[in-house]
Formats: sequence, structure tokens, C-alpha cells
Amino acid sequence: MAGENIPAVVGQYFATIGEMDPDAWVACFAEQGTSYEPGAPTPLKGHAALRQFLVNVLGAFQTIAMVEDHVFQSGNRVAVKFTGHGTGKNGRQVTFEGIDVFEINQEGKIQTMWGYWDPATMMAQLQG
Repeated sequence: MAGENIPAVVGQYFATIGEMDPDAWVACFAEQGTSYEPGAPTPLKGHAALRQFLVNVLGAFQTIAMVEDHVFQSGNRVAVKFTGHGTGKNGRQVTFEGIDVFEINQEGKIQTMWGYWDPATMMAQLQG
């Protein structure tokens, strides 16, 4: 895949979270794509596991948006420092930050993603 298209793939990943669209989010990943999420006991591998993870996260939110603050690309890998904002279903506001590192395959899909953020702190903000 041409390197200039890689940031678009990553941008779509973040956009689909804000759209709260698990199916479009999962479509950003290769069929056997893997996500290493903090707090998850094992890596999330394949579309079914990835979709279930995002459905669970989005289930706590009325709205959510993630902004790509800084994007750093090296070949087919991209590190993104992001800031997220959301409103929980209970009306509470949440802000969180982190870094996601992506490896993009030749088909332009996320093969592997490593997430570095603190889900416990985010959930504590939502629960007040």
C-alpha cells in the first residue's frame, strides 16, 4: 500500500468511533486483525472480538469523539497521540488521552493495533 494512504486509514478508524459505528470501525481492520487494548485480558483477534469490544465501550456513551492530536508515520506503522471527549449515557462528561500504534497491511487494513490509554480512569469519570 502506498504510504501516503496510510494516514487516511487511521483517520477512518478514529472517525468511525465518533460515528459510533462498530461495523465501519471493524471494517478498518484486516479479517484477522489484532488489537492489544489496555485492560483486555487477551488480545482482541478477528472481527467478532473487535466488534464486541467496541460495542461494550460505546455502550457507556451518548456521544464520543476522538481527535488525532499528532500523527507520526514510519513506513507502514503509524503512532497517533489522541484526545477523546464524550458524554456518558448518564450525562457525565469524560476526557481521556492516549497513544495508538497501528501496523497497516498491504491491503490498507489495520493488521495490528496497540493501544496505550487508561480505561479505568475513563470509566471512573463516567461513573463519577
